[in-house]
Amino acid sequence: MAYITEIFIAVLLLAFNVNWLTPSAQSQQPENKDEVRIEADDIIEWNRDKKLYIARGNVKAVRDVFTISADTLTALYRSKNSNKSEIYRLEAFGNVIITSTENQAIAQHAVYNIDKQVITLTGNNLIFKNRVYTITAHKSFQYLKSCRLAIAHGTASFSQNKQTIKADTLTAYFGYTPSRDNQIKELKAIGNVVIITPQELIRGNEGRYDVLNKVARMQGNVRVSRGRNQINGEQAQINLNTGISYILPSLKSGGRVQGLLSE
Repeated sequence: MAYITEIFIAVLLLAFNVNWLTPSAQSQQPENKDEVRIEADDIIEWNRDKKLYIARGNVKAVRDVFTISADTLTALYRSKNSNKSEIYRLEAFGNVIITSTENQAIAQHAVYNIDKQVITLTGNNLIFKNRVYTITAHKSFQYLKSCRLAIAHGTASFSQNKQTIKADTLTAYFGYTPSRDNQIKELKAIGNVVIITPQELIRGNEGRYDVLNKVARMQGNVRVSRGRNQINGEQAQINLNTGISYILPSLKSGGRVQGLLSE
């Protein structure tokens, strides 16, 4: 599985070796893979008092295979020793697209706090996708590198291999897998959770999904539907590989599991 952090590392690397190009220099290519070139159609502004760079008009920042495009890109920097400076905050406005060899993220606004290693995408149609899965949200998408997790807010969804998980909020946890480090290993879904497969429709208040083993655990007003058949309970475990579901009553209040079966 391709992993999500590659696209955010691209933003992190913009903190180093940044060259701001005037329109006349846009045809030049980076001299080495560690160098970042930022170009704009309209104007590049340097405010020394505020320690701020602003690029406007079809802005593009390129480092090796990583590209960030936006209508406007700003960078705040601070002085360091030996007359050097470092960028500590990047912000992109309007038609933001972040791409790498395998991944693409689309947003209306993006902020990268380099000190905290947190990137936040906002907008009403946020998309992160690669050849394996797609994550969408309609409010915000935040990646916390140090915590190795990402949080999607606002009718969020995760789709992979004809299986989709929807919820008010989705949290993706990264970790080591046999094939590669820093893959999405688990999803936590909270609020109006729906799991859709070609055979099933599963609803609940909250749940967790083991991405590698494709096992979902749901809690709160759980309903598992297959065609005209439906089973209800307070908690459930569903294996999306085998199609086997276990419906259980509440551990606290007890109660009975209910089923509606049709021929």
